[in-house]
Amino acid sequence: MSSGRRAVMSTVKPGPRSGPAPSGTGLTAQEQAVADRFARLGAQFADRVAAVGANDWSGPTPCTEWDVRALVAHVVEMSEIHLNMVGLPVPSGPGVDVDPYKAFVRVRDQIEASLNDPEQARAEFDGRFGLRTFAEAIDSAVCTELVVHGWDLARATGQDERIDQVDIDKAWEALRMVGEEVVRSRMVSGPALESPPGADEQTKLLAYLGRRA
Repeated sequence: MSSGRRAVMSTVKPGPRSGPAPSGTGLTAQEQAVADRFARLGAQFADRVAAVGANDWSGPTPCTEWDVRALVAHVVEMSEIHLNMVGLPVPSGPGVDVDPYKAFVRVRDQIEASLNDPEQARAEFDGRFGLRTFAEAIDSAVCTELVVHGWDLARATGQDERIDQVDIDKAWEALRMVGEEVVRSRMVSGPALESPPGADEQTKLLAYLGRRA
């Protein structure tokens, strides 16, 4: 959600590597909702990456330490970290320096497949926020990354910046779960800004994260 590096969580319980089951087979309703949400946000982020112009990759973003290419690289890296945390494979392929779109899609597709495999979705790790499953971590962390950095990418490259209300609500839920100290220190979102009078929910969320809508 930010320009900072998040600490890798420890005490990994590796997930199975037997390959994904057919989409949604054996998932609980909550797990299916996470898989569906990630698929939607992953498709949206991929579309935004695909729409970046050839001359725009070195352009600035709302995360002032990153240009557009570095922003996408961060999202790819965070996706890889979450796969590693439960022992799931990180697919090989071109890096963001070579092909940002393919670099993102290769990790997105692996996460999507794993979320649709009940055993992989339930693979556990013990970290800062206690024992969590892969699906829970993707829902709170990676999906929030896709929402916030999806907006950053859209703002930086002149694309549609709208965030769905359901994603605003889920982002607030994730931010409250990690707490103010983590938001300001580990995620390095920058100081919160004051929202203008009558601001909508998207503007309020972005202002809390130090972004001017």
